[in-house]
Amino acid sequence: MPSVYALGTNLEERAMQVGILYTSHPDPKTEPYPHQAVHERVTREILEAEQLGFDSVWIAEHHFSNRYGILPDPFSYLTYLAAKTSVIKLGAAVMVVPLHHPLRIVENAAFVDILSNGRFQLGLGSGYRPYEFEGLGISYEERRAIQAEAIPLILDGFHKKRVSAEGKYFNFDVSGDWEIFPQPVQQPHPPFYMGAGSNESIASAARHGFGLMQSTFPSVQVIREHVDLYRKHMADAPEPWNRNPAFGDVDVARMTFVAETDAKARELSEEGITRHMKSFMAGGSTTGGYLGDISDKSGDEQFAYDNLVNGTLLHGSPETVIRKIEEFRAAGTTSLMLHYPPYYGSERTLEMLRLFAKEVLPHVQKMDAPRLIAAE
Repeated sequence: MPSVYALGTNLEERAMQVGILYTSHPDPKTEPYPHQAVHERVTREILEAEQLGFDSVWIAEHHFSNRYGILPDPFSYLTYLAAKTSVIKLGAAVMVVPLHHPLRIVENAAFVDILSNGRFQLGLGSGYRPYEFEGLGISYEERRAIQAEAIPLILDGFHKKRVSAEGKYFNFDVSGDWEIFPQPVQQPHPPFYMGAGSNESIASAARHGFGLMQSTFPSVQVIREHVDLYRKHMADAPEPWNRNPAFGDVDVARMTFVAETDAKARELSEEGITRHMKSFMAGGSTTGGYLGDISDKSGDEQFAYDNLVNGTLLHGSPETVIRKIEEFRAAGTTSLMLHYPPYYGSERTLEMLRLFAKEVLPHVQKMDAPRLIAAE
């Protein structure tokens, strides 16, 4: 079977990257309403992550609810983090494209890249929470069409510097004497990823030259199928879109908990992780319908710990977690985005991250995971 990786090409070989996804999800017990304390806790974890040697942190955009994330503007928070960190990469994952003017995404991404001295990464997606669209007066049903119109404008904003639009959703003119500023440190732009779960969105990510970003839900086998589909369409990305620094990257988010033994990991995490996964995918909820379309999980029995731990969670001893990561690497994963609910408590979470950094991270950062190549 031909390798999915870019070995033997001019692309730089590289090791597996490991980041952490933060949604600023409050724990009602320790961060009571109106939950301002969540931001101090998340900042503390991010600063610890840099000291521990993680490659990146990712900040998710969410609005109007305390049941998942409280983070209305990743750009603002990343600007703050740029001043408090020095080496860790700073990512937005994802900016909900239909909720923003495309040129504001271009301007802000470039500005954060400057303030972080070239450490910014950008993940984009169409969104999946109807109440966020309702609250901002934007059609949820038209979100994919809005994103489809916005993405080429965002890319042109970086590549052409002057952009005009006369579309259904966007009408503007930056031309002649006017030019898009600021312009980023990383050229032609920071690494761009697209959050994609459906066949259509995965193919679109490849055709637009994006790195592929995968959620916490798909199993290893589903990730492999998504990688195959992504590679099938990589050759469709034209110049200059195929010069994205992240093109060929597959970043997989995974619920993670490491402890001394598999049994200890289950003891410390089972209640919190099953509660989180069930609530996130609850039938009849405002998110369950969409996520059910892009996930291979359905029914409460699928969210029992024994089912989740096989192919979905990165939970267990260091040896178990390393073996599972190797399975994802073999499926085409080039980088990981660790994630976890807030219910373990701050100290237990930090202890878990320290153990991961000591016993797992050194092994993972030695795994060869260069960017993918297009399927032949």
